[in-house]
Amino acid sequence: MTPILIDGSILEGGGQILRNSISLSSLLSKPVSIHKIRNGRKPPGLKNQHRTGLELAANIASAELRGATNGSTEIDFVPGTLRLPGHFTADSVTAGATTLMLQIALPILLFSHQSAPSSLTLKGGTNASHAPQIDYTQHVFLPFVRKHFGIDATLEIKRRGYFPKGGGEVHVQVSPMADKIRALTLVERGSVKSIRGVAHLAGLPTHIGKGMVEGAKGYLAGNPDLDGVPVEIESKRERNDNTVGAGSGIVLWAELEGGGIVGGDALGRKGLDAQAVGRLAAESLIRGLSAGGCVDEWLQDQIIIFMALAEGTSEIKCGKGELELHTKTAIWVAQQLTDAKFEVELDSSGCTLIRCRGIGYSLQGNK
Repeated sequence: MTPILIDGSILEGGGQILRNSISLSSLLSKPVSIHKIRNGRKPPGLKNQHRTGLELAANIASAELRGATNGSTEIDFVPGTLRLPGHFTADSVTAGATTLMLQIALPILLFSHQSAPSSLTLKGGTNASHAPQIDYTQHVFLPFVRKHFGIDATLEIKRRGYFPKGGGEVHVQVSPMADKIRALTLVERGSVKSIRGVAHLAGLPTHIGKGMVEGAKGYLAGNPDLDGVPVEIESKRERNDNTVGAGSGIVLWAELEGGGIVGGDALGRKGLDAQAVGRLAAESLIRGLSAGGCVDEWLQDQIIIFMALAEGTSEIKCGKGELELHTKTAIWVAQQLTDAKFEVELDSSGCTLIRCRGIGYSLQGNK
């Protein structure tokens, strides 16, 4: 079969093109050749976390993988038979994000001829910039896809790994779909039901966690739109013997009456006091809520692949204004590799609606 040529420099031009292309390639048994990988990045090409994710997918899909070396801007991926159920391990060695490795593996693990679950052990960074924090994946992304797509996956943080040392460890269990992914309809936002959060730290004094919580709660309390909304933020300090290096951060999420969820977060860094970190996370959450959508900008791009695979027509209300580049990129990749049909339009409030007629993917239908 002639491979599908994917231009890795299109739109966002980052690792997301790689992850979504390889997930879909594995499921659809379509070989892909990806070139100009991370072309606009400095330096361009594969980093440790991208290479590790590719190797993980190749292991799950019994694929032939060529060109996957650090710095490479071209790879070939020829999928074989899915080796499911199974247990798979991936270690970026560096602080490469475990959440991004999960992004490439999760769609593939959802489809097995057997009912037994599969599991992942992912090692690397758990809380770093330029990737979802592991707490966001655990408390925002996974609950959302469970509720709206019927995806059953659980995540346990065994050890946190902060930049630059990494060393974190995450365990994930994924149950195969009993049927096709169901379509999502989420266009009514409703009021904010509650705000919850986790302030995490390791190798640092306990008062830093309390300071992040206070900073976040103080900022949220000053917003009149949230009067009467319960706010519950946990401070969680890891044992010194259960982390590599030191670090801190906070993840917040607002649950909406219509079934949506909006997150916000911030990472601690030198020169920034703990209360300021908490305020930054709260500001991030308020920006997401003010946009008016049912999901935040990070969640919307991660669910595109599931909308494309689902059976029937999905519809999601995103925030005001133009779609984020990551979301446009995810749609573009899905259109290159599947027959899913996407429509994007503005509603009367100025929010963007994404509508997708999915392919109703199943292993039987893909034979």
